[in-house]
Amino acid sequence: MDDVFFSLHSAPPRTNSDDASSSSPPLRTPKIFDRYFSSSPSSPSSSSDDDLQPSNPNPSLEASTKRLDYMIQFLDRKLSNNNCNNSSNNNESFSHRHKTPALPEFIGKGGGTGIFRIPVRAAVHPVRPPSLEIRPHPLRESQTGRFLRTIVTTETQVWGGRENGAVQVWELKEMYGGSDETAPFKESVALNSGSGVTCLVGDEGSRVVWSGHRDGRIRCWKMDTGPGLDRSRVKDVLSWMAHRGPVMTMILTCYGDLWSGSEGGVIKIWPWEDLEKAFSFTAEERHMAALSVERSYIDIRNQVTVNGFSNVLNSDVRYLLSDNSRAKVWSAGFLSFALWDAHTRELLKMFNIDGQIERLDMLSGQDLTFEDDIKTKIVAGTKREKMQTSFGFFQRSRNAIMGAADAVRRVAVKGGFGDDNRRTEAVIITTDGMIWTGCANGSLVQWDGNGNRLQHFQYHSVAVQCLCTFGLQIWVGYASGTVQVLDLEGNLLAGWVAHSSQVIKMAVGGGYVFTLANHGGIRGWNVMSPGPLDGILRSELAGKEFLYTRIENLKILAGTWNVAQGRASQDSLVSWLGSAAGDIGIVVVGLQEVEMGAGVLAMSAAKETVGLEGSSAGQWWLDTIGKTLDEGSTFERVGSRQLAGLLIAMWVRNNLKAHVGDVDAAAVPCGFGRAIGNKGAVGLRIRVYDRVMCFINCHFAAHLEAVNRRNADFDHVYRTMTFGRPSNFFNAAAAGTSSAVQNPLRPKGIPELSEADMVIFLGDFNYRLDGISYDEARDFVSQRSFDWLREKDQLRTEMGVGKVFQGMREAVIRFPPTYKFEKHQPGLAGYDSGEKKRIPAWCDRVLYRDSRSAHVSECCLDCPVVSLISQ
Repeated sequence: MDDVFFSLHSAPPRTNSDDASSSSPPLRTPKIFDRYFSSSPSSPSSSSDDDLQPSNPNPSLEASTKRLDYMIQFLDRKLSNNNCNNSSNNNESFSHRHKTPALPEFIGKGGGTGIFRIPVRAAVHPVRPPSLEIRPHPLRESQTGRFLRTIVTTETQVWGGRENGAVQVWELKEMYGGSDETAPFKESVALNSGSGVTCLVGDEGSRVVWSGHRDGRIRCWKMDTGPGLDRSRVKDVLSWMAHRGPVMTMILTCYGDLWSGSEGGVIKIWPWEDLEKAFSFTAEERHMAALSVERSYIDIRNQVTVNGFSNVLNSDVRYLLSDNSRAKVWSAGFLSFALWDAHTRELLKMFNIDGQIERLDMLSGQDLTFEDDIKTKIVAGTKREKMQTSFGFFQRSRNAIMGAADAVRRVAVKGGFGDDNRRTEAVIITTDGMIWTGCANGSLVQWDGNGNRLQHFQYHSVAVQCLCTFGLQIWVGYASGTVQVLDLEGNLLAGWVAHSSQVIKMAVGGGYVFTLANHGGIRGWNVMSPGPLDGILRSELAGKEFLYTRIENLKILAGTWNVAQGRASQDSLVSWLGSAAGDIGIVVVGLQEVEMGAGVLAMSAAKETVGLEGSSAGQWWLDTIGKTLDEGSTFERVGSRQLAGLLIAMWVRNNLKAHVGDVDAAAVPCGFGRAIGNKGAVGLRIRVYDRVMCFINCHFAAHLEAVNRRNADFDHVYRTMTFGRPSNFFNAAAAGTSSAVQNPLRPKGIPELSEADMVIFLGDFNYRLDGISYDEARDFVSQRSFDWLREKDQLRTEMGVGKVFQGMREAVIRFPPTYKFEKHQPGLAGYDSGEKKRIPAWCDRVLYRDSRSAHVSECCLDCPVVSLISQ
């Protein structure tokens, strides 16, 4: 990452009224990102999610111009970095280039080691093979429910299925060029949120791709989608209602039959003869083709009868696997398997995850189709037929009840949910005929073709999410984002972190293993990786970094204000946030003491227990600040979080919105046994141009002598703050992903904040001045002798010995202390002159840590109250 340039502006000084204090650092962030990203926040391509067409009639000329611009920026950055290294003052180069006097910074001790180590970022990842970036982590889709949920490859294409029911198609031959955000693709029309794609199957023989959906439909898409970027050419040619529940999995057998699985153990077979017949219908007869296929299904439960009762899986059919060499089909739930004959459709064997054979003599989880419903309602003409119909109804009811009872019994025998961490999450067959399954505890199990458990391996403690195989290798994708490569004997060959989110699907095609992350990004890894070629590619890419990187400047205004339960006037907010009217891209506001009192704290704690937060007072501040920032026209609020009196919110300028995503929120209480939010922190995490930034608004323990408590509050917040996006839980669950892996296990003892590219702490830290009286402090403030006052600052002292805010930076303070002012009292008279005479102090602060060196370009105080002090 590049240098980050800070421009610090303070806000109104802290009081018990409207005129409370804060600091706000707008920062300029040069950003390097992959060449597939669009050119700038203001580029036409960022104005619409569907505007992917090049605006320049000569795209090759435009691409060449952009590349030259990138080269100039790259060389400029390299030269400036060299100047920084040769200068005694790290700010000299920036000052020379930007004609702005740079300010020195104070850096806390203790950074660079352990959890306070700044993450290493590089254009070429040093510990993983170079990858083909088919679809970078999409910023615009992160908050709109447009995630890709599954992928499949054909001989010439990669298909992806989205949550809104649409499919995307990439041609393998077009994946190696282009300057857009993603490789060129074609796309179908979006459907609705309830019809998201859950599974895809490619049929090379018929040149179609089958997609299963959450609404129970199966759709058929032609592989030959036409040239260019005409997304309208991707249309479904056949669609029918297959299940009453979601289509969880599909396969094509060696006989050409399409098998589909759903909830309640339902498996249906769609014979290839009927599918081929449907293709012969004309476009005008499409509805007849769909009706013909819908009626042609075979309910596999009717094919297996033992002692008069059907024998099927009780659990949802999560996975289907076709063993073409043996003409068998595997079906699997989380804790059990069934083996079927692909030709006769007979049940051959049922067994659990331990390989023990199971036998079920009753049917549960009936999935009656519309035709089943109609059949059960037909009244037979004869008395005998009526009796048979009644008998069939009672028999099905009895079987369902007994099946449920048997399921409960088996769960009780197995010790409740004791096997939940061993549940099956992925199934694959290798070239030697072995079946491999991945489990929620990270283990891999090898089975033979007859369902006999052979051995298991464990190389990672995080859940396996997907498996694929190519040649003599097995590729494993984990919930941690890690990919591992094994040989057919189960020996670990290599592993690396492939994505920043869990790997939910893998597919092989065109000499690449494509991995799909939960956030929607797709990367292609050469099937020969890892190998000697990777080292050569990495060296070449590092040497030509300027060809695919660029610099983006971004200013962020971050302000903190202890409002003491007051409400600001519009003029105060304009004075505080007025600079955002310029070229500020992101505004982050942190407030403390929005509301206080025992009742408020109790209500906040009760809301937190049920996942609720916020209050009318907090909403007033959000609305008022939004009005000041011209929310809706100029800025848009993208996230907020409230914990009792703490509130943090973020606004993004509209022309930058397309490049901002993954807004996550978090809260950590620090008061009364780490349970109450009178003290603590609230945070927001965002991703801008694929760079992760965290903003933490804190309010630490009060009183002069409580230094150690304040240090402990910071340590607790830094180590325990965990961000989470509820939409990810819903999206993954809707796609059939286990809810237990929505928060992948992190390396033990590694906080989330330590892995961010940039962390900014702002708020009322409550650190005071030691060894000075009230009168002495006022005298030094009146003389603007801040150098001596800074020597008495508790925060600087604690940071200087590495006890708090380890390795973080702060601009040298050049404004008066912000604590503590009386209401409506300007200048020196505003400091607390009552009985307590609390010593002025810099309680309200802004500190930061960046993955590269940061420079402070300016620091000013723009407040009518404090400006009177200098007179």
